[in-house]
Amino acid sequence: ILGESDTGKEVVARKLHYFSARRDKPFVPINCGAIPSELLESELFGHEKGAFTDAREMHRGKFEVAEGGTILLDEIGDMSLGGQAKLLRVLEQKVITRVGGSQSIPINARIIAATNQDLAQAVAEKRFREDLLYRLRVLEVKLPSLRERVSDLPALCSYLIAGISRDRKLALSEEALAVLKPHTWPGNVRELRNALEHAAAVC
Repeated sequence: ILGESDTGKEVVARKLHYFSARRDKPFVPINCGAIPSELLESELFGHEKGAFTDAREMHRGKFEVAEGGTILLDEIGDMSLGGQAKLLRVLEQKVITRVGGSQSIPINARIIAATNQDLAQAVAEKRFREDLLYRLRVLEVKLPSLRERVSDLPALCSYLIAGISRDRKLALSEEALAVLKPHTWPGNVRELRNALEHAAAVC
């Protein structure tokens, strides 16, 4: 799933999961850019007791937790090259090995990757593995930015205001909507939500 920050990539991933045959199994998101590269392997694949300092007990990784369901690898473009190599091996072999372990554990999880980066450019710059890109690019979904879908503003605003106002009966006037439409929304849906929360607070 490709798109700028805050265009709703995780929302789309959750919809893909909950409208699929895997909906009764776990949906497990992980932000690859928020986890230090030295800890990513343990987070994804788990570790055995004593595998490293402070590993006081066995830990199941995200792939095991997502068994039968879906794992979202968000910000996949920020994953280290070493992490990419290990992920590619898992995608090819469909087994994981916990850090400090020797047992191969079969996995059955749908993999959804998301990024706001141009992965083709990252491949050209040697920041992303070309073979991993080919492996992930089975089906590609490109999300437009908010400035590319201004016609969605009324529906989005109604939805967001309903969540913001709760028991208060707030609605967006035509004048307010006319003010919102010309804005370029570099922060996409999150920026829109913040603007509406500010307006609701002022009202």
